[in-house]
Amino acid sequence: MQELDIGQVAEHTGVPASTLRYYEEKGLIRAIGRHGLRRVFDARVLDQLALIALGRAAGFSLDEIAGMFGADGQPRIDRKRLQDKGDELDRTIRQLGAMRDGLRHAAACHAPSHMECPTFRRILRAASAGALNGTMGSSSSRRGRKTTKR
Repeated sequence: MQELDIGQVAEHTGVPASTLRYYEEKGLIRAIGRHGLRRVFDARVLDQLALIALGRAAGFSLDEIAGMFGADGQPRIDRKRLQDKGDELDRTIRQLGAMRDGLRHAAACHAPSHMECPTFRRILRAASAGALNGTMGSSSSRRGRKTTKR
């Protein structure tokens, strides 16, 4: 079994040692021992860190990613969870596409004022209803406070 100290892992992956210690604290990776004061990891940690990076890029939280590893550190990925995240990404892509199209229209619009443009007004209504980001006009905001519909 090949062993890597924390500095080698950081060098191979580009993940700072402080982040590696944090991931260990969160239970995402596990050191197999120490050489002096330096943590030592099994070389399989490189695959674990690649999966963590992929999960983060896909929008999973560290807690969600931690749940995708078994006690032995091997991946135990729930395919339904992956499908759900794919569906969530599809919704986000649609919202971002609509936002992109609206911004491009607003940039090229020939109306004297954006407020006089029917398309821009429609975008404003969608934004106030929460259709663009899911916050405004919903029953609760991200901080848990109640909001009211407009």
